[in-house]
Amino acid sequence: MKVEKMAVKRDYYEILGVPRNASQEEIKRAYKRLARQYHPDVNKSPEAEERFKEINEAYQVLSDPEKRAQYDHFGRVGSRPEAAWTDPHIGGFGGVGPDITEIFEELFGFGPRRRRRTPERGRDLQVDITIEFEEAVFGTDKVISVERLEPCPRCHGTGAEPGTGPITCPQCRGQGEVREVRQTFLGRFVTVTPCPRCHGTGTIINTPCQECGGRKIVRRTRQVQVHIPPGVDQGTMIRLTGEGELGQYGGAPGDLYVRVHVKPHPIFKREGKNILLDLPINVAQAALGDEVEIPTVDGNKVKLTIPPGTQYGKTFRLRGKGVPDMRHPNKRGDMLVTVRVVIPKNLTARQKELLRELGKTLGRVPSPDDRNFLEKMLDAIGDILNIE
Repeated sequence: MKVEKMAVKRDYYEILGVPRNASQEEIKRAYKRLARQYHPDVNKSPEAEERFKEINEAYQVLSDPEKRAQYDHFGRVGSRPEAAWTDPHIGGFGGVGPDITEIFEELFGFGPRRRRRTPERGRDLQVDITIEFEEAVFGTDKVISVERLEPCPRCHGTGAEPGTGPITCPQCRGQGEVREVRQTFLGRFVTVTPCPRCHGTGTIINTPCQECGGRKIVRRTRQVQVHIPPGVDQGTMIRLTGEGELGQYGGAPGDLYVRVHVKPHPIFKREGKNILLDLPINVAQAALGDEVEIPTVDGNKVKLTIPPGTQYGKTFRLRGKGVPDMRHPNKRGDMLVTVRVVIPKNLTARQKELLRELGKTLGRVPSPDDRNFLEKMLDAIGDILNIE
């Protein structure tokens, strides 16, 4: 690529290709674009290095509000502006300011320092557990098996065979990082990376542990106790802090998440904090009323009064007989009992006779708008499950 050789005293705004009222963000964008274009590692043209120096000189002045104001007023900064970036004792990159240092690292992947390995948090784990309906309502304690990484019991997490120990890495001398110095026309660039021999730990193991092979960790299955609070529902997630995978390089362990599955109950169903129960009764109970005993999730029975003339689908509410609130265990939902009037499928001769007599006493055959009680009831429960 042909590069036109520029005069040293060329206007800084012209060098970066920005107007004199350009914002700092516009100046920075222009510099990044030109630096990427003319950096000698990218552009092998003989004129590129000189142009790159010129671009840096312009940016060093225009990116500093105080220097820019001085340049706008006097046409220069100090006695020799270019000294601000060629002085090898100024800045971390042989005089290049901190803002340019960040841009160089962003554009070309090198900078004054790359950190050694830092503590890493362990991975979170998840297990599934299935409990009974009543256990979900009232809570319980369970012991679950969890497979996870733990410190090796033989070497106690050192990675070295008992009786030996890690030694200081001879390559990085225990620093965990190595430095690489690159000499460029801008000065010396120092890149710091994790030591390839000790992988950033600062130590190496000459006699690895026979159980973990020097990895310091082993996979073990542990028994963990989990408390299931009252009121959990299908799919509830319970977090056990610190019961997940082991962290690395001194990092905290992850968490263990327990997903709850609830077995269905043979007679009870759940709707939020309410427990639902279908109560089958016969025609006589619905018509004449009755007092029946019904089961509850608590394990005892309570009496429920069925008033005369109770219709199919009527729901009765028993307050405080439902599911506890997970956040407020003393507050419980209700139990909703829905009446299902059951019509017998097979009748004896006597039962048929009695029903015929009953039918005669109920009066004439009603029109669609004037139906007797028995017909209304039969229409409503026509699709109900028949019993013997």
